[in-house]
Amino acid sequence: ITESSTEDVINQKIDDKLSTMSIEDKVSQMIFAHIINGDVEFSQYDLGGIILFADAFEGRDSSEIREYINNYQSDANIPMLVGIDEEGGTVVRVSKFTAYRDSRFLSPQELYKQGGMKAISSDTIEKSKFLLDLGINVNLAPVCDVSTNSSDFINARAFGQDGTATAEYVDTVVSNMKNSKIGSTLKHFPGYGNNVDTHTGIAIDNRPYDTFVVDDFLPFKAGIAAGADSILVSHNIVNSIEEGVPASISYNAHNILSEDLGFSGVIMTDDMGMDAMLEYGSEEDTAVLAVE
Repeated sequence: ITESSTEDVINQKIDDKLSTMSIEDKVSQMIFAHIINGDVEFSQYDLGGIILFADAFEGRDSSEIREYINNYQSDANIPMLVGIDEEGGTVVRVSKFTAYRDSRFLSPQELYKQGGMKAISSDTIEKSKFLLDLGINVNLAPVCDVSTNSSDFINARAFGQDGTATAEYVDTVVSNMKNSKIGSTLKHFPGYGNNVDTHTGIAIDNRPYDTFVVDDFLPFKAGIAAGADSILVSHNIVNSIEEGVPASISYNAHNILSEDLGFSGVIMTDDMGMDAMLEYGSEEDTAVLAVE
C-alpha cells in the first residue's frame, strides 16, 4: 500500500462522513471549546475539540484526568481534539501541579540558556510524550512571536530573539512535535510585537506591513514548512492588514495565511471570550464573524 493510496482512502472516508453531516454538525466541528470551572454538558453538540485549563487538573491525578478526558471522548461521535496551553515557563496548565510533574516545564528562553537547541528539542519530545500519555493530543504551541525587549507583554512567553533565530526555534519545536504525533499550533499570528495584553483589552498595532514581512512572518513560515497543523490568530487590531478589525476575524489576515504564506491547515481564532473581543462586539456577533 503506497502513501498516496492510503491518503486517498482517508480522503474518501472524510468525504463520506461530510456527506452525512448537517450545517449544524459542521459548525460544531469548527468549535474548539474551552472548559473552565468544571464539567460542561456537550451531548447536544458534536464539538471539534475541547481545551483544558488549570482548573481541570487541580485536585486530580494522572489516572483521574485520563478518565475525565475519556468520558468526553466516549460521548463524541467524532474523536475530539483535546488541547492545552503547555508552553513552558509562565504559561503551563498541568505541569504547575506536582501531582503530574516534579517541576513545571521551562520557558523557551530558559531552555535555550541551559542547552541551546538540543535542550529545546529534548524538552519538546518529553512534553509531547507527557501530554499524549494524559490523553491530550494538541499543544497550543509554539509561541512564534518575535520579541527582543524584556518589557514586552509577550516576551516571557517568546523565544526572545529576532525573526531568524525564532524561526529556527519554531522549526525545531514543530518538527519534534510532528515526529511525536501531537498536534501543534503556531501563535499568535501575525505577530504580537510590543502590544498590550488582549486578555484585558483591545490592542492596536500601527506597525507598517513590511515589518511583518521581514521579521514577524519568518517564524510562521518556518512552522508551516515544518508541517504545523494549525495557526492561531490574535485579537490585535493590525491596521496595516485591516484597519479597525481584530486580526482573528479579519478576512485579510486569513488570506495572507492561506494565499501569501501558503498555509492549508487549520486557522483558529484566539479565545473568543477574551476582553479584546468583548470590547469589540457581542459574543454572538463576533462568533458569527469568526465562522464567516
